[in-house]
Amino acid sequence: MEFLQTLFGYVDSLTWGWSLIPILVVFGVFITIMSGFVQFEFFGRMFRVLSGKNQNSDPNNLSARQALLVSVGGRVGGGNIAGVAVAITLGGPGAVFWMWCIALIGMATSLVECTLAQIYKRTDGEHSFRGGPADYIRHGLGSNYNWLAIVYAICLLAAFGLGFNAFQGNTVAGAMQDSFGISRFVTGALLVLVTGFVIFGGIKRIAKAADVVVPVMALGYLALALIVIVMNIGEIPALFVRIVSSAFGYEEAIAGGMGAAIAQGLRRGLFSNEAGLGSAPNVAATALVHHPVSQGITQSFSVFIDTIVICSCTAFIILLGDVYVAGATGIDGVVLTQQSLASHFGEWSRYALSLAILLFAFSSIIYNVYLGENALAAITKSKPALLVLRVLILGLIFLGAAAPNATSVFFFSDPMMGILALVNLIAILMLFPTAIRVINDFRAQLKAGVARPVFDPAKFPDLDLDRKAWDTNRWK
Repeated sequence: MEFLQTLFGYVDSLTWGWSLIPILVVFGVFITIMSGFVQFEFFGRMFRVLSGKNQNSDPNNLSARQALLVSVGGRVGGGNIAGVAVAITLGGPGAVFWMWCIALIGMATSLVECTLAQIYKRTDGEHSFRGGPADYIRHGLGSNYNWLAIVYAICLLAAFGLGFNAFQGNTVAGAMQDSFGISRFVTGALLVLVTGFVIFGGIKRIAKAADVVVPVMALGYLALALIVIVMNIGEIPALFVRIVSSAFGYEEAIAGGMGAAIAQGLRRGLFSNEAGLGSAPNVAATALVHHPVSQGITQSFSVFIDTIVICSCTAFIILLGDVYVAGATGIDGVVLTQQSLASHFGEWSRYALSLAILLFAFSSIIYNVYLGENALAAITKSKPALLVLRVLILGLIFLGAAAPNATSVFFFSDPMMGILALVNLIAILMLFPTAIRVINDFRAQLKAGVARPVFDPAKFPDLDLDRKAWDTNRWK
């Protein structure tokens, strides 16, 4: 065990330690420039998905809006509450500015990777699709890269399907015990029952659960933040000045100054919105849309919601409160957010935050379960294997909830996610010309006056596409 911990420690330091974050940033800037700032070009179209209009009319298929809610539920988690607080503690208010910057860049990365997932998606039964990086590696790069698809799938399964679910169970149980005195065993058992009911219904039931949970948690948390902003409206201009000043080192808020602000802001933004990590494309591929870029735009919006909206809510709650002290360290992220919220509303708000953590973590769990299932499907189509995986995941959720120290076993999760991200970035870089071809097709149709561009596989005869997945009869 000691050897494995040392080995994965090296992997972690080689990925998240010094190489991966700069690569993600540089890659995001490259995609933004080479795509013609595509995330800003299509920003207005992102909001169309919220209305539910112009969605597919087949109730048996997942719509773009449902795929958006599932991915938002996965991206938004405990890190939006605790992680942002830690970033501010270690990087000062300036970390928030750099968090915003990496989100704007990450929107382009997410648009491209999710467009690729749609291009190479495969039919999975009569009314569903499956896809993601494993599929765009196999069908986009060719059979010679099948081994890379397997590496990706193993990393996805280990990190998201197994490790992160144990951590989410631990987060929920800890919040319930601290705020309500509920036993970890009780929380673990209830979490397993509800999660089991959802995941055994497949992606469609997961989408229905997300359709209920995600709007409630996001709008509820946003409402709290808006009330805080209204209560402190006179301080808002000074707060933005403080954030920008700290971001560029004009206001020395913490040791490390500007460097610490950049490091913490970029790290939190990337961890939170997952742009480029190769997780969200697995969900993006499940939607029935008229054109791959449509879902790319939708998933780019998911990054905006996660970081620009939800993470900013936490930042404003903390920075407009009187609990945070610049330069102070050693305080737990969740505790800082709880205490800051209590400074605005009183002690009752601690319970509201605990419920928010519960919803955030649950939405992440059902998202992670689907990622694990999709990873398994890329390795084997065995139905018994899928059943074993679901039972194993439920067991790990309970273990993480009931025995908090047991989560130390999953030390491999972050290193595996680091490898996952590197594999995905290599694939995106190699397939970037294909993504641009499809994006330009979308642009050309818009320029020709087509309000709702339609993807025609015949225009791309050189690509290994699933023609059945793009049968226009599905949209009628």
